[in-house]
Amino acid sequence: MKKLGILAGVAGLALTAVLAASSVGSADDSKLEQLKAQGFARVAIANEPPYTAVAADGKVSGAAPDVAREIFKRLGVGDIVASISEYGAMIPGLQAGRFDVVTAGLFMKPERCAAVAYSEPVLCDAEAMLVKKGNPKGFKSYEDVAKDATATIGAPGGGTEEKLALNAGVPRERVIVVPDGQSGVKMLQDGRIDAYSLPVLSINDLVKKAADPNLEVIAPVQGAPVYCDGAAFKKGDEAMRDAFDVELAKLKKSGEFAKIIEPYGFSAAAAMSTTRDKLCAAK
Repeated sequence: MKKLGILAGVAGLALTAVLAASSVGSADDSKLEQLKAQGFARVAIANEPPYTAVAADGKVSGAAPDVAREIFKRLGVGDIVASISEYGAMIPGLQAGRFDVVTAGLFMKPERCAAVAYSEPVLCDAEAMLVKKGNPKGFKSYEDVAKDATATIGAPGGGTEEKLALNAGVPRERVIVVPDGQSGVKMLQDGRIDAYSLPVLSINDLVKKAADPNLEVIAPVQGAPVYCDGAAFKKGDEAMRDAFDVELAKLKKSGEFAKIIEPYGFSAAAAMSTTRDKLCAAK
């Protein structure tokens, strides 16, 4: 009898666990239905162009909200309503239920990944190289520059790009310190350097201003760090996050993703070069 009683107790606990899991799943699944019914999702943004922006008339734009708006529309949620928040207050606000999702250039870090349920990467800032049209030396990485005994690369003094080039084996005399972006473009145009390296957003901004069809951007630089955000959902809203990911993957595959973010200067290729799991595991 004692044994039967124990078995009955175990069975009861198992049933309780199943019911609890079912109720959590139901609550999870119902979140998206709630947003469909109310017709909008509440998003947290930082008003930091080009990631996020709020126009004078209150209209929310920027690369992150534009992606979120399109995906939620595809999920049956008509629009997004944004609240400007400081970065440090975004995750607490999400956890407290003041927002449904954070779409604000909140880069993935292990500690943040432990606190929220991130989507796959949306906006990334990676390293880029500016070269002559056609990439005559075939650069894809800093190691490629190192292997070419005649190649020189320009970079800001003391910056990440200078360190990455040196760490890849480019000799000190072939890493040319460049004082500013405009100087880097001019030195490349004049043939004084073979490549100029900065983050993707910075390089794209320089290219736009230079309006020189004889320049080409290589991004992301292979082997260099990639920093990405994702839409951040409250723990427990994984079903909604997963539905978001499905539509995000479709956007990326169709090319619509690139059409949304690249006018803001972001690289779709950078976002598609890595995953949430890799970024959340990064040291």
